[in-house]
Amino acid sequence: MTKKKTTFKKNKKLSAGKIKSEVLRFFRKNPKKKLNAKSLARKLKIGNKDSVNHAMVVLHQEGALSSFKNGLYGMARRGPMKPGRNVKTFTGKVDLTRTGAAFIITDESAQDIYVPAKFVAGAIDGDRVDVMVFDFKKGRRPEGKIVKILQRAKEHFVGTIHIFKKYAVVVPDGDQVPFDIHVDINKLNDLKNNEKVVVQIKKWNSDSSKDPEGVITESLGKSGSQDIDMKSILINNGFQLSFDEATMHETEAIPEEITQSEIDKRRDYRKVLTLTIDPDDAKDFDDALSLLVLENGNLEIGVHIADVSHYVKPGSMLDKEAAERSTSVYLVDRVLPMLPEKLSNGVCSLRPNEDKLCFSAIFEFNKDKKIVDRWFGKTVIHSDKRFTYNEAFETLQKSRGKFVKELKQLNEIAKNLRDKRMKQGSIAFETDEIKFKLDEQGNPIELYVKERTDSHLLVEDFMLLANKEVAKFIDKKAQGVEIPFVYRVHDMPDPEKLHDLALMALEMGIKTDFSTPKKTTASINKLLKTTRENEDMKFLEPLAIRSMAKAAYAPDNIGHYGLGFSHYSHFTSPIRRYSDVLAHRILEKNLTQTFRTDKGLLDASCKHISSQERKAIKAERESNKYMQVKYITDHIGEKFDAIVTGMIDKGIFVEIIENKVEGLIPFSRFGEKFKLVDSSFKAVAKKSATEIRLGDRLRVKVIEADLITRRIEMEPIDEDSDE
Repeated sequence: MTKKKTTFKKNKKLSAGKIKSEVLRFFRKNPKKKLNAKSLARKLKIGNKDSVNHAMVVLHQEGALSSFKNGLYGMARRGPMKPGRNVKTFTGKVDLTRTGAAFIITDESAQDIYVPAKFVAGAIDGDRVDVMVFDFKKGRRPEGKIVKILQRAKEHFVGTIHIFKKYAVVVPDGDQVPFDIHVDINKLNDLKNNEKVVVQIKKWNSDSSKDPEGVITESLGKSGSQDIDMKSILINNGFQLSFDEATMHETEAIPEEITQSEIDKRRDYRKVLTLTIDPDDAKDFDDALSLLVLENGNLEIGVHIADVSHYVKPGSMLDKEAAERSTSVYLVDRVLPMLPEKLSNGVCSLRPNEDKLCFSAIFEFNKDKKIVDRWFGKTVIHSDKRFTYNEAFETLQKSRGKFVKELKQLNEIAKNLRDKRMKQGSIAFETDEIKFKLDEQGNPIELYVKERTDSHLLVEDFMLLANKEVAKFIDKKAQGVEIPFVYRVHDMPDPEKLHDLALMALEMGIKTDFSTPKKTTASINKLLKTTRENEDMKFLEPLAIRSMAKAAYAPDNIGHYGLGFSHYSHFTSPIRRYSDVLAHRILEKNLTQTFRTDKGLLDASCKHISSQERKAIKAERESNKYMQVKYITDHIGEKFDAIVTGMIDKGIFVEIIENKVEGLIPFSRFGEKFKLVDSSFKAVAKKSATEIRLGDRLRVKVIEADLITRRIEMEPIDEDSDE
């Protein structure tokens, strides 16, 4: 019989979050066991049984564990599921919670299906599964059990290797992977115990109680460094750090020189003034703007986009890997590109003073700033100058500098486009984007809100124009017979979420009217304007955003509600978005003929791209949170002014006004029990009736910052004593 493995050395100091994760992991793997804190601490080799007991109490409060007599705890038990008359099986995707329970998201049911932790059957976040629901009835939240795992969301995991005498295991990072991964102890090479590694699962055991088997594909070194943690974020969200050897071989064979024969096939814009405007640290310049005064006095503005589809051919290894990745991922201190660097930062990048191949959208504006003509096609350009956003804005502000006249002309047209868009029903989302100033070692030394200036808006408005007009061109070309295309769609807001938003806004003295789409847009814009003008109302902005549907890619056009566009696509960023590569290919074929691709295949591609986009957003948020925690670690014990931004049963979330760092204040820190009321907009103390509301300001002290769990805990300070 194999000796039970242990993960931690006795008395090793662990954070509260890590202990909680290990307790939950143990009970997931041993769902029939009942243990007290002392016994479990001994099994986990954690010296402090009080910390283990605290973790068990919290997990019990969250519903993950059940409590029994004599201080025993075990996995939360629910009544046995007895088949009723209406047994149904659904197929969907797993959305795993921190407690080990899951929701199955499926198009076959109006409501997500809840699966208790004991019935998750070893599935992990993102897996495609069959779930059986007993006694299914409309109007009641369905509850079921996973009966089959159809497709795993990923096969690569980052974790810590633990080497024993006769075997070795990798313990995956985080608390959402309920298994260890066995690896062959004879194939570890020079790996050392407790190193961070990447493991690829080669065998998933059909019995969910048995751990899968895998092979080590990469050693990341000793855990604890920022570089390793950032790589872990990428890998754990399903992104590969390096490109396939065959992909790199194809990339190296791509010529950097543009042949005359290729130039002869295109409109030549090399003598037309062309500019790029990008962030300070950008290297992948995928869009440029040209400006030309025509003989009739009209203004021709070109939106020139890197011609990635010229280099990335369908069916090539380069294309297959770009399709799989679907997006570049932008973490705080690095970029994981969709395309190899030779293309993303070199051949395709519209660098100044170099001839470049583009796919362009050319617009002719009359003296009233109205579009009187448009053209789409392949071009060759030569960028005259690379502006940073700051340089372009400074030039506009000071009304002097190189190409100031041209920038002003572009800005006037852009403002007119923006005004027209807002009048036609666009929503003015301008959420705060937190940026980090890093030192030479990549450590965060300052947090600030990115400023959106006229130069940012100028570029944005011309990109929106090109994306909209490309989609309209395809629709017009179809002449009533659909041409499958990659649309960027955005549905109407969720009525229930709008109801909650209306109640919260009313609490703050803001009346809304969500009775029609037009009135909804007007109310949301009014709300957002208020949040920009009043810092205490800022918390309403994320609530408004959460009421919106998620934008996605689809071949069925339903329009883009948020922008107020009946037709919209993504055409302007093919270096970093595979959706745009597909749009380029379909558009090119429809310039000279009518071409219809297989809609079913296109739909599958759109769903994959949308899924990859969500993973990238998640990775980017984790990177931001990691850097926030790392930054605030140097400010433990310091006091700040903060605002209440959210509430859960356990406590309140607050955001420090000075640096936008968000943390949790458990209700236990207030010294009494609280109950959430009014759809979690307010918490009321049970004894004193003290109220805490979203938007309230309070003084806080930073108590703990845990890089492993990326959690920040704070406590309230009495404003009078400030102690």
